Amino acid sequence: MPKFSIQSMEKLQTCDQRLQLLALAVVQHFDATVVCGRRLEKAQNKFYYEGNSRLLYPKSKHNKTPSKAIDLAPYISGKGIVWETKQCYYFAGYVMKTAESLGIKIRWGGDWDRDSDVNDQTFNDLVHFELID
Repeated sequence: MPKFSIQSMEKLQTCDQRLQLLALAVVQHFDATVVCGRRLEKAQNKFYYEGNSRLLYPKSKHNKTPSKAIDLAPYISGKGIVWETKQCYYFAGYVMKTAESLGIKIRWGGDWDRDSDVNDQTFNDLVHFELID
């Protein structure tokens, strides 16, 4: 059975309890890694200026305490984190369905407007999942 590494667990601990519950449910059946939970000012602004985020600190849900966003990526033993688009879409479907089954409302960075049309995005963050409050 897949499980999170120590580093993933440390990052997961910075997240809202609902995201922790979701990630722990996902990793029981789908190997994954926590890329990022809470993000501090320097890191957030670096992501923004590199084009990996659309928000400066403190506007991202990653900047809340606890974090209201998690970057959760599929992981394949021997290959590591899988950034390949098709694998991320497959993984996101699993995460979204798991969240639904747990009653956790989230938005995925591959369908920001939540209309199920993944072709109308101007910015994709395929490992990003955030709570909808």
